[in-house]
Amino acid sequence: MPWRNRRRPIFEGQWGCSARCLQAVVRKALRRERGDGSILLDANEPHRHRVPLGLVMLAQGWITHSQLRRALNAQRAHGEGRIGDWLVQECGIDQEQITRGLSAQWSCPVLPLDGFAPAAMALTMPRLFVEELGLLPLRVAGSRILYLAFKDRLHASAAFAVEQMSDLRVESGITDGRQFDAARKRLFESQFVTAKQENVIDTDTLAAKITATLEQTQPVGSRIVRIHQSYWLRTWLESGAYSGIGSLPATGEDVADTVFTIGSRA
Repeated sequence: MPWRNRRRPIFEGQWGCSARCLQAVVRKALRRERGDGSILLDANEPHRHRVPLGLVMLAQGWITHSQLRRALNAQRAHGEGRIGDWLVQECGIDQEQITRGLSAQWSCPVLPLDGFAPAAMALTMPRLFVEELGLLPLRVAGSRILYLAFKDRLHASAAFAVEQMSDLRVESGITDGRQFDAARKRLFESQFVTAKQENVIDTDTLAAKITATLEQTQPVGSRIVRIHQSYWLRTWLESGAYSGIGSLPATGEDVADTVFTIGSRA
């Protein structure tokens, strides 16, 4: 293909001078993302080493022993539901107090929804991650900090991956549950970057697939990050695709996402 611009594709700041060279760089990136798996623990053990919300609120004097017992009894009787919801429903505890309790439990700030821009935030990451991880890209402050809001627990691996992909410092926090749900509804009404999902049998096939994608699309920029068991590839096809705020896209055009999984998706 003599017409192809051999100053492309660019993968993680490096020019793929040939398919062989490019695949070597991709393999190195995949080894980095596999790592030792320690950052994946929050997917399977979200409450490890954390004081339960009810005890946090009890210690702060925000609820009484009888209120906590009443909420726990309701939770056991129904076999479902979060303790915070039962404290609201059975004991009349204010939702704002529950949010403060979650903030104390996770040692993170309570994030207000001021400045939420759904159209811009929908471009931050694939919709499937927003849905699965229960998060809300909230806003960018000072062109340097991206705030990620969560409803009842944080996801360290998601925050880390978004930080790597966006070239912005990510700060996570808890947002009032009702406001969170309303804001996510607005987010899902916005246009996300076009994304496709692919399943591969092993990491060798994954490296080959990524290399082939980059060779075919010839992006001016691309990057791979891992979120739990998925590998997220984002490609910027033209320089105008960058917004100038970190690596966030300007629009949904000339940007593409591919989410790869190895083996069956749980």
